[in-house]
Amino acid sequence: MTDALLPAAPQPLEKENDGYFRKGCNPLAQTGRSKLQNQRAALNQQILKAVRMRTGAENLLKVATNPKVREQVRLELSFVNSDLQMLKEELEGLNISVGVYQNTEEAFTIPLIPLGLKETKDVDFSVVLKDFILEHYSEDGYLYEDEIADLMDLRQACRTPSRDEAGVELLMTYFIQLGFVESRFFPPTRQMGLLFTWYDSLTGVPVSQQNLLLEKASVLFNTGALYTQIGTRCDRQTQAGLESAIDAFQRAAGVLNYLKETFTHTPSYDMSPAMLSVLVKMMLAQAQESVFEKISLPGIRNEFFMLVKVAQEAAKVGEVYQQLHAAMSQVPVKENIPYSWASLACVKGHHYSALAHYFTAILLIDHQVKPGTDLDHQEKCLSQLYDRMPEGLTPLATLKNDQQRRQLGKSHLRRAMTHHEESVREASLCKKLRSIEVLQKVLCAAQERSRLTYAQHQEDDDLLNLIDAPSVVAKTEQEVDIILPQFSKLTVTDFFQKLGPLSVFSANKRWTPPRSICFTAEEGDLGFTLRGNAPVQVHFLDPYCSASVAGAREGDYIVSIQLVDCKWLTVSEVMKLLKSFGEDEIEMKVVSLLDSTSSMHNKSATYSVGMQKTYSMICLAIDDDDKTDKTKKISKKLSFLSWGTNKNRQKSASTLCLPSVGVARPQVKKKLPSPFSLLNSDSSLY
Repeated sequence: MTDALLPAAPQPLEKENDGYFRKGCNPLAQTGRSKLQNQRAALNQQILKAVRMRTGAENLLKVATNPKVREQVRLELSFVNSDLQMLKEELEGLNISVGVYQNTEEAFTIPLIPLGLKETKDVDFSVVLKDFILEHYSEDGYLYEDEIADLMDLRQACRTPSRDEAGVELLMTYFIQLGFVESRFFPPTRQMGLLFTWYDSLTGVPVSQQNLLLEKASVLFNTGALYTQIGTRCDRQTQAGLESAIDAFQRAAGVLNYLKETFTHTPSYDMSPAMLSVLVKMMLAQAQESVFEKISLPGIRNEFFMLVKVAQEAAKVGEVYQQLHAAMSQVPVKENIPYSWASLACVKGHHYSALAHYFTAILLIDHQVKPGTDLDHQEKCLSQLYDRMPEGLTPLATLKNDQQRRQLGKSHLRRAMTHHEESVREASLCKKLRSIEVLQKVLCAAQERSRLTYAQHQEDDDLLNLIDAPSVVAKTEQEVDIILPQFSKLTVTDFFQKLGPLSVFSANKRWTPPRSICFTAEEGDLGFTLRGNAPVQVHFLDPYCSASVAGAREGDYIVSIQLVDCKWLTVSEVMKLLKSFGEDEIEMKVVSLLDSTSSMHNKSATYSVGMQKTYSMICLAIDDDDKTDKTKKISKKLSFLSWGTNKNRQKSASTLCLPSVGVARPQVKKKLPSPFSLLNSDSSLY
């Protein structure tokens, strides 16, 4: 098996545990994460079965007229719905099994939420691709059995990626390879008969499409999910581990955001724009939480400016989690997001808000004006800590007045205890969160610390001097942001490059079958010149030369000379090869481009068990209504050849095409439309 990452030559296979596997994949790993993923796959199958039974019962209920039959069907339907609800709750339990993904050395940190990988069914490319190679490229498909096997092996490896950078590279390599495959084998005017099925990672509902864009979108989702698992696995007891976690969550947010903006009409709930927006927020919130932990890791000194900084950092984390919880509570996300995730976001929002008030209280209660104290700087920091000071208080007067500082500090402690109580209450309402022991310990310890601090400074007349503590302004020294995927850093070789340069030999272009041209060079003169880079074209053809008489035409692409493949040879290399035969007879095979192509949308059927009609289905209905009008407006393009006879021309489309690799484009009378790039695919095809 060859590796898809080819910087210069195929990478050697790695051997581990007496089994060969592709770099970045270990299907034999018996880890808690792999066992959890196996449970997810089994649940997906059970959910699929239950959804099919429910669909059948609903259809029977629609057509049944006998009252007894209808009553029996309603009873069965209620049982099926109950079973389906239990299965979905079990899947939610797997989604909140955060302990499996955490670093094993962590002892007293709040768990982070990873995303589970989407599961898929096997796909056999061999028959379809072999037939297409024979039909479209006029080559024997069996000559490409190794390449097809490599593609299928790569897809299989992507189902069990390792939880490290090698696993991420494996998924991104397959994503880029899919761009080559789409351009080579998926014409825009027809379906290829390959059905791709992926299971929703949140609901377990399967979605199937005869469209490679579902495959690409799902691979991207798994790339982002793998980044989240890498982030949760980092050792959060070290600076390096926290920096790695921040980077991983930012990259996860970048991949998911790229997926949202590129594939805008995916039929799966977990890849809908609304859900992806929430997932991006969740990843950035966890990155911001890791920033707070990185600042707090060396220890929090009881020093004025340090406490101001930590209080504002905690307020920032609390703010982003409150925004995340608000987003999770919106329809339609609320219906599909795991309840435990929304509960944990609410818990963390209150917890970090409580920490912000606690650290503010400590800096106020323990503050002392000492000789040499920079009061101006402290006054500025205290004024920036609040949007507004409590009525009747000023920053400078508060710093100088011990009584005012203590009263304001105790008011912050009261607000801290209120938030702590709310976080503990929210955690107790969710069954899944109650089972996370470390979360309960952290929340209770923080609550007890605030309670003891308040008890130490509580006085009898506190109720007579109540001050409303203002909210702490959220501020951070490291603003987290998405990091977009950098596909250009990967060197990926097209498995099917033997078919020729993709700028010419692609699924959205048609040409004649290879024609044999037998000719001789008369007195060293070929009778034509060459142009282009790869593949080379016949140019300035003498109509009376031997090659022209044998059937050569201007604009023909030279694909082979005396059985030597010339599709990747340059002009100088082809010319050198032709002249090497002297005046001997030369057999040259050429092809002629039949028509030019333009971009149009592809129609793809979406099959989603138990789901409502998707956007792509609606688009199909609209397209079918306008089909007649659109066909009337198709205009014929001028012939690509300079002197070819009139031929029937088909209007073909281009879903997306890889960037050209330095090949000179043929000169045409009408400018061809610019192709879409590989990494900016037309997501509206969904």
